Amino acid sequence: MSAIIIDGKQVAAGIREQLKHEVAGFVAETGIQPGLATVLVGGDPASEVYVANKRRSATAAGLADLHVHLDGAASSDEIAQTIRELGENPAVSGILLQLPLPGGMDSGPLIDLIEPFKDVDGLTTTSAGLLARGKPGLRPCTPSGVVALLDSAEVPLEGAEVTIIGRSELVGAPLAQLLIQRNATVTVAHSRTRDLASVTRRSDIVIAAAGVPRLIGEAHVRPGAAVIDVGIHRTPQGLVGDVDFESVSRVAGWITPVPGGVGPMTIAMLLRNTLLAARLQHG
Repeated sequence: MSAIIIDGKQVAAGIREQLKHEVAGFVAETGIQPGLATVLVGGDPASEVYVANKRRSATAAGLADLHVHLDGAASSDEIAQTIRELGENPAVSGILLQLPLPGGMDSGPLIDLIEPFKDVDGLTTTSAGLLARGKPGLRPCTPSGVVALLDSAEVPLEGAEVTIIGRSELVGAPLAQLLIQRNATVTVAHSRTRDLASVTRRSDIVIAAAGVPRLIGEAHVRPGAAVIDVGIHRTPQGLVGDVDFESVSRVAGWITPVPGGVGPMTIAMLLRNTLLAARLQHG
């Protein structure tokens, strides 16, 4: 068996192209150009690359680029003031605070200052509560991207046995909620899970978001299962994920590559959230 590759680049490109038309339609209808405010604190090279990619993608989709770059020595009060000002600015549809913050600064209280309908990362406590209650709101980008990838490959979710490896607030926990709302049966595994392979082998879908290079191998996957790799790690051999792609692709039914799988979807979902945020604010 050779797995079907779920091409995140291709799926994300389709979403971005559709969004371009939707944004143009929104502007024509309302006279309002949705704006994405990215807030970067300091000069971390990786963060600068991530933010630059988001800004380019936003501009290409027809969104206004409202970037704010604060000095690495900025205090939490200064960052908080910036977030408040962006929240009050009607030109700003969505606010994204790029993480991590320098110096180990606690990002939680700052994220919670973002207005819920401008929380395009879907990370505020309010957004998490809306997700948990199944109420309309902005959903975290990477989990939304995972679900969109599964849908694009027509992998059945209703009634499916799903194992998510990783329970972070960024990916694992919200992804579990999204899949439960699609009527999947979800197990969340983590570093304390005993005999991980016995858990994942019974699953129709395995989603690896543990942050451990090549954690998931052929022995962890039931033949024909869908395997989504959220991890990305820089190694001497190049970029790898949480899944040993070479061995797992021999038994899986579907698999995402690294790079080119979940990563492009995260930005596509961010752009989609920004348009949704503009619609929510408009009416």
